[in-house]
Amino acid sequence: MKFSKPSQLFLVSSVGLLVASLLTACSNTTTNFVFVANSNSIETYAVDSDSGALRTGADTVTSGVNSPVAMAVSADYTSLYLANKGDGTIVRYSISMHGVLTKQNSVTVGSTPVALAVNAAGTYLYVVSGTTSATLTTYPLSSGAIGAGTSQTLTVPGYTGDTIVPTGVTVLGNDGAVYVTAYDQSAYNPGAPTGTVFSSANPGWVFGFTVGSKGSLTAASNSPYEAGVKPVALAADPTYRFLYVTDYASNDLIGYTILDGSTLNYMKSGPFKTGNEPSSIAIDPRGKFIYVTNLLDNTVNSYSITQATGNPTATASVTGSAANQTDTEPVAIVVDPALGRFVYTANYLGNSVSGFRLDATSGALSQTQATPYPTGSGPTALVVVPHGNHAIESVTP
Repeated sequence: MKFSKPSQLFLVSSVGLLVASLLTACSNTTTNFVFVANSNSIETYAVDSDSGALRTGADTVTSGVNSPVAMAVSADYTSLYLANKGDGTIVRYSISMHGVLTKQNSVTVGSTPVALAVNAAGTYLYVVSGTTSATLTTYPLSSGAIGAGTSQTLTVPGYTGDTIVPTGVTVLGNDGAVYVTAYDQSAYNPGAPTGTVFSSANPGWVFGFTVGSKGSLTAASNSPYEAGVKPVALAADPTYRFLYVTDYASNDLIGYTILDGSTLNYMKSGPFKTGNEPSSIAIDPRGKFIYVTNLLDNTVNSYSITQATGNPTATASVTGSAANQTDTEPVAIVVDPALGRFVYTANYLGNSVSGFRLDATSGALSQTQATPYPTGSGPTALVVVPHGNHAIESVTP
């Protein structure tokens, strides 16, 4: 068959448009996965890249799961680490491109694990553990596999006999420092009779460490640092300049500037108010916004970060309210690291995940389609793993 010149031009143009549309569609295609740890399993959900809605993904994992309390993923998103309260283990899973988790190796912690974090280089895993004492253990990683750990006990100078209870741990993105939140149970006794004093120590603390050769940790200058009454979660911004801590007992967000790579100094305008019982915290990958869950209110507060000082300023939701509603008892929160467009919370009593779309200009949140998404019983932790042909949002200090 022979086409006339106008017909040939139309055909070429049509084919070109078709190819262009297919390439455009491919360039926008991403597949992100949300992994949710509940009382006896890890569930996998696929993220709709346009709406942020979740749908059931790969098969649920039960092997190695025993009352989990925390999860972390390696910076290359090939390994997931799970901390189990039930049997005191840390379990490593490999992550396939299709979101399939496969159990690899595990180690047993000497006391109940509470939180964990992986450094950016993927060479060390930091675990805090203990219910009547605080221990920080550094585990070397080799191609993701967990090696033999080195532990140290956390104590407050001058109050070495007090009971220190750890609550969280994070490592700076440049692997230069590690921070641990904890509270002095001997000084913090909300159920004790009025006027009862067991210790005159400050109740809340942040322990800071510089990271040396072979992962060795050295206490940062003036560490530990006072941190309100009951600090329970912490996060550092991606430029390594600011650290933020939630004070569960005082309904505050405490801000610190990071000096000389590890030393903490209070932000002059802080602390900053949150909702009731702030339980977890996340910072978007651009370092512009902070998100805090409030356990008692069933809400998420958003804050914009003043880049010069680090001071957070409350941001209203798209509806104009000061907070964003979640399902019951949000205990963990994440921002997707791929495009920084979606925020998810694990809701312990709601047996669900709540989803939000993040406005990249204002930081305001709006609910995703069909949220909340049902999960198994008592979800305690969640992580987002990006896969696909997209760049990861990042900030260069």
